[in-house]
Amino acid sequence: MKRSHYIIGGLALAISMPSCLQAQTTQPKDTTMTRTVVVEQEYNPDIMDASKVNVLPKVEEPTVSKKEVEYATTFFPATSVPAGLMRPYTGKEVQPGTTPGYVRAGYGNYGNLDILANYLFRLSQKDKLNVRFQMDGMDGKLTLPFTDGEKWNAFYYRTRANVDYTHQFNKLDLNIAGNFGLSNFNFQPESVNSKQKFTSGDFHAGIHFTDETAPLRFNAETNLLMYERQHNMFNESEANTGIKETIIRTKGDVTGAISDQQLITIALEMNNLLYNGYTKNVSTGDEYFKNYTTLLLNPYYELDNDDWKLHVGANVDLSFGFDKSFRISPDITAQYIFSDSYIVYAKATGGKQLNDFRRLESICPYGELPEANNTTATLGYVQRPYDTYEQINGSIGFKASPYPGLWFNVFGGYQNLKNDLSYLGFDPSNIHYSGSYLSFAQDNTDNLYLGGEISYDYKDILGISAKYTYRNWDSKTEEYLLAVKPVSEMSFNVRIHPISALNINLGYDYINRKEVKEYAKMTAINDLHIGASYNVFKGVSVYAQVHNLLNKKYQYYLGYPTEGFNFLGGLSFRF
Repeated sequence: MKRSHYIIGGLALAISMPSCLQAQTTQPKDTTMTRTVVVEQEYNPDIMDASKVNVLPKVEEPTVSKKEVEYATTFFPATSVPAGLMRPYTGKEVQPGTTPGYVRAGYGNYGNLDILANYLFRLSQKDKLNVRFQMDGMDGKLTLPFTDGEKWNAFYYRTRANVDYTHQFNKLDLNIAGNFGLSNFNFQPESVNSKQKFTSGDFHAGIHFTDETAPLRFNAETNLLMYERQHNMFNESEANTGIKETIIRTKGDVTGAISDQQLITIALEMNNLLYNGYTKNVSTGDEYFKNYTTLLLNPYYELDNDDWKLHVGANVDLSFGFDKSFRISPDITAQYIFSDSYIVYAKATGGKQLNDFRRLESICPYGELPEANNTTATLGYVQRPYDTYEQINGSIGFKASPYPGLWFNVFGGYQNLKNDLSYLGFDPSNIHYSGSYLSFAQDNTDNLYLGGEISYDYKDILGISAKYTYRNWDSKTEEYLLAVKPVSEMSFNVRIHPISALNINLGYDYINRKEVKEYAKMTAINDLHIGASYNVFKGVSVYAQVHNLLNKKYQYYLGYPTEGFNFLGGLSFRF
């Protein structure tokens, strides 16, 4: 059993590992109320689609819920890599006393591998220990873009191990967690480095005050995050070019109730970043990775009544030792609810996006660190990117549920990013050639976007959803960075649950990028996929999935191919 706490707009207790007991609602969640939902579920996780890593910050619209909670059973089939951030588990609500263990194993063409094991130890009514292990990857020949059919023996494997312990006091929850991660993969031929390994580990401890009737509430946590990039573009004669990043992250918030409908919160987050390894020029002593501290102060006021949801605050960001020392951005959300299920909303937010090594991997695992300035090395020493700052992300929209189970949302907005982190294909002798290596790069960008989404759910039998977003990106000096930015994004999913033992999912994803003249035009992502799972016996299921049914040639990362028609199948057990 797990307590899921929602404290929107503030800093809630963060769980370092994906929990096996999370539940999602098919209706939008109230982003301005504080609540505790206790749910115990049978462990039956999704098959993750980890390949679709967005190259821009997420644009989120405020949501609100006026409906009863309904738990989703959506089946997401995919194990393509390289991997991005993991999706949360969605499952069906069941009564207490279900099986605590889950094991899944699958294999497919291109050497696709899918292994997952999870066990929940119910030590007592107030003590829970969850242990999880996951490994996925691929190993096969792919055809390189921008070539005459050149083949590449590609491999990419991810391993994750997690331990999470929670003790529930009368008015407090104590959470302690540890995580380990390993990513092994190779680069395409003629790259600066032939292979790469990312190793990560972190420790988390936090407390969360659970008495919602108290006039004063608080949350506090501390995290130790470690990460190493084994190979980095320094000098061809140097074999050991590893860089280690350690982050000490402390977070907390205090909330005071003015009345039943009004709250004031002060949230604080501090990050101490430490670097060691190959961080400076051994000849000159010039240091390219400096230790520094970031401090975020987020005070805000909230009003929550039957008609209005109002959140008014500011993000005050301070940096010491690196980057710009002071920045400020808005943190404002306003929602007006009428006729119970019709919502008009406006939002203006911003804040620092820490470009640590974990974020670099999620944006582009094949990207090399940017080259340091004024160096005479053969290939140059590298430096840490500046942190991206979202000066403003303003949007307006309209969301409605005119019929039970039917929701739609239309929205539009503007986004301004300072030191927006992206990447480009680079060759020292020819900047227009993208085959040598990918390098992270930054520029100030603007993004004007609009779109819409619609979803319909009929009981637990049928679910349909579709979304489209158009973005108009602009970069003042580095137009090359726009070649990897999404312009048109479209997704369509159909979930069918005809009988209790069978789940079927059909989906389509399309992402088109901007063409940059005399540089590159990435082939649009065009992925039609289908998957199914069937419960053969009690606790025993078989699953299968097929991606890229149209056998299209496209790229998630510039110059790096995606698998053609690929399938994966396997067994899962609950015990």
